[in-house]
Amino acid sequence: MALLSSPRPLPTHFSASTSTSLLLRRRPITACQVCTPKQPLNHSTVSVSEASADDELWAAACLRIRSFNNFKPTTFGLQDHKKFLAEREFEAMKERVSGKRKGFGRVSCINATVPLSHFSSLSVSADDLCASCKFTNNGEERVVVGTLDLNQCVSLPDEITGSRPKEIGADFARAYLSNVCVANELLRNGLGHALVAKSKMVAKDWGISDLYVHVAVDNEPAKQLYTKSGFVYESDEPAWQARFLDRPRRLLLWFGIPGVQL
Repeated sequence: MALLSSPRPLPTHFSASTSTSLLLRRRPITACQVCTPKQPLNHSTVSVSEASADDELWAAACLRIRSFNNFKPTTFGLQDHKKFLAEREFEAMKERVSGKRKGFGRVSCINATVPLSHFSSLSVSADDLCASCKFTNNGEERVVVGTLDLNQCVSLPDEITGSRPKEIGADFARAYLSNVCVANELLRNGLGHALVAKSKMVAKDWGISDLYVHVAVDNEPAKQLYTKSGFVYESDEPAWQARFLDRPRRLLLWFGIPGVQL
C-alpha cells in the first residue's frame, strides 16, 4: 500500500466490542481475492467526497489497516487481528467525524471511490481490496481506493505543531491532513492529488487559512506529492522525539489556503 502520510494514533479507550446492528452491517476482512483494474483508471468514474455513512467509513477504515500495517500472511489469527484493528479505527473515525473528539473543531473523512464494476479478473491473494473496502451508495457498489482525514485543530497528538496562523483564532483556522493513503492496486493514477485537492476545498469552506501535513523524511513519493500540491517546508521533528516515539523522523509541511482571511 502507498502510505502518503503518517496515521494518527488510535484512542486507547476504544475496544473491539460494538453494537450488534453495526456488526451486521460490516463486511468481514477476508483474504481470498484481489481486484485488477480492467484498464488504466478512468477518472470519470472516480468520486472524491466527504464520507458520513457507516458503510463507507468502515470501508475506509479497512483500507487504512491494509495500508498502515505490514502483516505476515502466516501470522496466527491474522484475519481476526485485522478485523480488531479495523473496528478500533472505525469507532475512532466515527468519534472524530461526529465532533466528539476533544480538542478538535471538525474532522472530515475524505475518500476517493470507484464503482465495483470497474474491477474484474479476480484472483487469489492475501489482500482483498474489493471485498474489504466495498460499500453501497444509492444502490451502487463502490470501493474506497484512497482516503484521508482533514482535522481542524491546533495540533495532532504526538506530532510537530504548526506555527500559523499567529493571530488569535488559530484554534479554528489551522488544520492538518492525516491517514493519507492510496490502494497499492491503483497507484500512479492521481488519486493522492485528487484527495489533497478536495481537502483544500473543504478546508476553505471551513474558513481554514493554514493547512499542514506530516511526512517521514525518507518518504520521497509523499514529499513529491505534497510539493506538487503546493506544500512547503516549515519545520522538522527533533531526532530525540522520533527515537522516543520509535518512528522515522518527520517533516512538517505547510500550505496557505488562498482567499481566506481571519
